[in-house]
Amino acid sequence: MLERLEIETFLTLAEELHFGRTAARLQITTGRVSQVIKALERRVGGLLFERTSRSVRLTPIGRRLADDLAPLVAGMEEALRRATDAGKGVTGELRAAFLGEWTAPALLRAVARFGERHPDCRVDVREVQLSNSRASLLDGSVDVLLASFPFDGMACGPALLREGRVLAVAADHPLAGEERLSVEVLAEHPVVQYPQVTSTGFKQDRTPDRTPSGRPVPKGPVGGSFSEMLTLVAMGRGVLPVGEHSRQYYPRPDVAYVPLHDAQPIERGLVWMKGNTTERLREFVRAATDAVGSFHSQAYPPDQPAVSPGRLDV
Repeated sequence: MLERLEIETFLTLAEELHFGRTAARLQITTGRVSQVIKALERRVGGLLFERTSRSVRLTPIGRRLADDLAPLVAGMEEALRRATDAGKGVTGELRAAFLGEWTAPALLRAVARFGERHPDCRVDVREVQLSNSRASLLDGSVDVLLASFPFDGMACGPALLREGRVLAVAADHPLAGEERLSVEVLAEHPVVQYPQVTSTGFKQDRTPDRTPSGRPVPKGPVGGSFSEMLTLVAMGRGVLPVGEHSRQYYPRPDVAYVPLHDAQPIERGLVWMKGNTTERLREFVRAATDAVGSFHSQAYPPDQPAVSPGRLDV
């Protein structure tokens, strides 16, 4: 069995490729780094690094060992972290965020239910925008986010909220007086686009390249925020499929909302970094599913539950 110091020293040197920086990171001497690597090479029966006076490089044997060891070490660290979380119980702080005005009340209900169950864990609530929602999860400033599906590259819980889709058009647009529309109408008008930072999956769901029958959808201008996108709509620069709650949370005299009768509903739920799946986060997802699902279930027909069948994707 490899000793912990051997593993840490080898993987750190494989990353740094410099004995001095490796020693500084591990808080040991460069002589100790050299001693550990030489002992490991004797055990392996071959060189792990090629050393010159100017450079340090992995040998093919060293590269293979590094590639094999790194995921094993990461798995052990994750297992230890999960055990530590379980041993401590649900304490500390959880940073939760919402994206879009309609999701805020649902998130607050989740926070209240979680607080009842875990009074020793503080929940900090904040709002994020389209421009920084993903970055907030990636940099760790937010642990969990209530946002629209799909949210590419993230773990997700069950869908908590569901709403129909409507088409936002300028108040004086020819479509503004229609009672309802088909998604196929997108092929006939430029569609305002979401910011570049939003994921490919999300944009394909909201502003697809083609209609269900395969007709190409013309692309309109890009908006930097949701309010800016609605302003582009009001200016007649394009149309925009949105959730029906936009009528309530984004009412504007210069924008009309027309139902899309054949569009799939928009679903929203909690998303987070898979590597950040702590016990407190699991418990928050469970609390949200219980609190938000029970509150919204009366607003939907029996065949369209507010909480869709799903799993805790961890």
